[in-house]
Amino acid sequence: MPPRGSVTLLLFFSIMFLSWRIGHGGKILIVPLEGSHWVNMDILIKALHSRGHFVDVVRTNKSWYIKDDSPHYKTVTVPVTEAFNPDFINPILERIIDTERGGSSFLNFASLQVEMFTAMFNIHGIMCKMATKMFEDKDLMNSLKEREYDLVLTDPAWGAGIMLAHALKLPLVYNVRWITSGEGHLAVAPSPLSYIPMTGSGLSDKMTFMQRVKNVIFYVIWQAQDVFLIDPQYQAVCDKFFGPEVRYSDLLKGADLWLMRVDFVFEFPRPTMPNVVYMGGFQCKPAEPLPEHLEEFVQSSGEHGVIIMSLGTFVSELPADMTNEIAAAFAKLPQKVIWRYKGDRPASLGNNTLIVDWMPQNDLLGHPKIKLFVAHGGTNGLQEAIYHGVPIVGLPIFFDQYDNLLRLKERGGAKILTLNAVDKDDNFLKAIQEVLNEPSYRMNMQRLSRLHRDTPMKPMDTALFWIEFVMRHKGAAHLRTESYRLPWYSYHSVDVVLSFLATVAAITFPSLLFFRCVCLEKCLKRKVNKK
Repeated sequence: MPPRGSVTLLLFFSIMFLSWRIGHGGKILIVPLEGSHWVNMDILIKALHSRGHFVDVVRTNKSWYIKDDSPHYKTVTVPVTEAFNPDFINPILERIIDTERGGSSFLNFASLQVEMFTAMFNIHGIMCKMATKMFEDKDLMNSLKEREYDLVLTDPAWGAGIMLAHALKLPLVYNVRWITSGEGHLAVAPSPLSYIPMTGSGLSDKMTFMQRVKNVIFYVIWQAQDVFLIDPQYQAVCDKFFGPEVRYSDLLKGADLWLMRVDFVFEFPRPTMPNVVYMGGFQCKPAEPLPEHLEEFVQSSGEHGVIIMSLGTFVSELPADMTNEIAAAFAKLPQKVIWRYKGDRPASLGNNTLIVDWMPQNDLLGHPKIKLFVAHGGTNGLQEAIYHGVPIVGLPIFFDQYDNLLRLKERGGAKILTLNAVDKDDNFLKAIQEVLNEPSYRMNMQRLSRLHRDTPMKPMDTALFWIEFVMRHKGAAHLRTESYRLPWYSYHSVDVVLSFLATVAAITFPSLLFFRCVCLEKCLKRKVNKK
């Protein structure tokens, strides 16, 4: 039994540490997204709470993932009539899956783009209504101002948090991969289209001439979507509450800090900026022991090991014929399979396959018996696969998922199957067998895992340091370039080039005109003399 004096001393230091945390903790207002974006934001919130910070989270009364009660944060609930939830997203996903299964014709491509454009327009419309509701509620806004937050932390794929930070005059930090107009780097850093592939293009950083043409076309599509469908909705809110002199695009680009959810083990090398900090894989951690029933199932696989399959937070089920084809392929394998799936039980399901509503994905990926991960290509799952060195068979469904998987395919760690090829010619079974039997897939993923882990600071520690840096210094304006304030012609120095051309023209043309007049006069004199 320890001496009483030691216990007293330990209690004293515990009280002192708790008092220090209460005295030094910051106040953070968080405006998150739903779905998988909330999953990684919640991990960041727990880390901030563990360091003594006080966190408030803005949510709607119809929130899908963000619970009203949590020991790590308090909620600010905004009443709305429409929200981003399963009732909204499931019909969209069904139409996207049906379109993608139709093949790769131009008509299907056009249909898919229209479907995505419509979905994005409606999603951002919902967010603008939420922002309008907040700004119209004077009691709510006064309450937020009275709390004297140190900063706003938001995911800028939706714009409500960006405008709220401006309304409260607070420093702004992003937990970011996507912004309202596409991939985050496009707004903050130089992005030459010659080697920076656009989302949806299906291209790597090594492009032929025709691929660069395709990349430019996709850039124009993204810009058109932003200019005509998305930005006007947010600008209308800014005009109403802040005045027309406040441009939403300036608010978006003017954040103090961009915490990017990627690193250059995953992302293609590219230019960046001083206020962009990379925290790819911040949610990853060593595996913890599995629940008893899962551990027993995994151990029963023997030397063959286990395959896990999950298609993320949004996709809980697939068309029946496709799930039957997948289940039949799994049944032919000697490996055991754990499949996260909420739809009807496939008729062709084998005895080696366990269907679950939820699984501890990170802990499973870190288990030594896991041989393969069948994934949809979401950033969270791919980063966990990199962290644990598990090869992937990818089934991308929509948005950035194909492009995410392509980055691992280019590095030799993944094989991709499109939805229109899954249930044809045993393609799914062949893809599984190829990745299982070809050692290079696992070797490449383990190499990426070593690269990812070999850093001076863990990604989470990096993120926390920079968030607290912004809190200590009331922003990070010294890291922010002035590029976002420049009009496009100044940014690209078009005005400088035109002024040079005008100067050259002003000097050259009069000189040419003078010499021409002199020569013409001499020629006329010669003709007169000859006559």
